[in-house]
Amino acid sequence: MEHYYWNDWYMGWGWFLWYGLIVLMFSSLGNWGYTYSAHRKSSLPRKEALDILNERYARGELDRDEYNRMKNDIYKEKSDNVSKAGVSPRQTPVY
Repeated sequence: MEHYYWNDWYMGWGWFLWYGLIVLMFSSLGNWGYTYSAHRKSSLPRKEALDILNERYARGELDRDEYNRMKNDIYKEKSDNVSKAGVSPRQTPVY
C-alpha cells in the first residue's frame, strides 16, 4: 500500500526536522529585526549639551551670565574627561 504524502518525513520523526527549521527561520528573522531596529535607534543624531544650551539661550530662557557660566562648565567637563583619558585637552584623540 502506498502512503503518498504520509512517508517517513511526515509521519515519523522527520517532522521534527521541518518544525525545527521553521522555528529557526522565525527566530532568525526576529533576531535580525530586533538588531536592525536597535541599530536604527542608536544611529539617530544626539543633541550635545552645548547644542541644548545654545537653543535655550536663543529662546531667551537663560541670561548672558547664566549662559556663560553653563558653557564654561561644559567645556571644563569635556577637558576633564579628555585629561582622564590620558590626552591633553588641546590634543585631538585619534580613533
